[in-house]
Amino acid sequence: MARYWHTMPDGRIECEVCPRRCHLSDGQAGFCFVRRNSGGVLELATYGRSSGLAIDPIEKKPLYHVFPGTNVLSFGTAGCSFACRFCQNWHISTARSMDVLSVDAPPDIIAQTARQKNCRGIAYTYNEPTIYPEYAIDTAVAAHELGLINIAVTAGSILSPAREDFFAPMDAANVDLKSFNPDFYRKLVGGRLDVVLDTLKYLVHETSVWVEVTTLVIPDQNDSDDEIAKLASWVATELGQHVPLHLSAFHPSNRMSDTAPTPPLTLRRAREIALDQGLSFVYTGNITDQEGSTTYCPNCGQALVGRRGFRVAEMHLTNDGTCQYCDTPIPGRW
Repeated sequence: MARYWHTMPDGRIECEVCPRRCHLSDGQAGFCFVRRNSGGVLELATYGRSSGLAIDPIEKKPLYHVFPGTNVLSFGTAGCSFACRFCQNWHISTARSMDVLSVDAPPDIIAQTARQKNCRGIAYTYNEPTIYPEYAIDTAVAAHELGLINIAVTAGSILSPAREDFFAPMDAANVDLKSFNPDFYRKLVGGRLDVVLDTLKYLVHETSVWVEVTTLVIPDQNDSDDEIAKLASWVATELGQHVPLHLSAFHPSNRMSDTAPTPPLTLRRAREIALDQGLSFVYTGNITDQEGSTTYCPNCGQALVGRRGFRVAEMHLTNDGTCQYCDTPIPGRW
């Protein structure tokens, strides 16, 4: 039986995980497809079943300030609480068949597999992990017992108390801040910006979870100088100048296959705008950009972590994460 629900006066179930608060009759699944009313109780249909496991560089999540150069075991299930028109993993997130859940993956097996493969931790990714908090929490606990870290790659659309429980065993998170425009969330995502902002502030100010933020920059949708400046300013002011921001290139996909890919110059310009708003660490993704993929010391300006794609090519940090040139502590988990 799943958690985070209650029975309504009319006998239906109300799910309490995300802002949709789906009202479910017996046999009915929520918008996410995986949480459903089964005989008057809420069940998580994907518990113990994965759409696939893979070993990835931690930089691919993307996380640039968490154990650079290490690998993590990535896994996901099916379904999503959003309906992004530009989803890159739409075949998983929009799945309405259990056929995509081809891997039998109980929590302890996932943790043991990660350790056997010499992974630094486990990444909950591919689809939205907050729709399966019970499964993720149990897996994360098993991972901690083996000395592994837990990473949530999430859109941040989750309500209390599921939010607190889900993030309690997480060590790091990359949160998608898809736009700083509520209309963008309503029209292209099917979600609420205010909930995502609340989750980000909660993570940074009320937990020990290391947070990095990613924005997929889409031509003519969220790529204006004004919006990039407002988004970066909010991150710097409300979260902190030390929070890394990843600006990633859009590639045509799903229901936006007719939209042009993001020009590299757009991302480079966006990075400069974000740096001008006071952020110390701004990266570009999904393009070849040496400067935009390098971690620089905010004090002396020296290159500290040089990357080639998702691989670390050079490292000039001490074991405790300080600059080897000027001894400035660099925020992150090292």
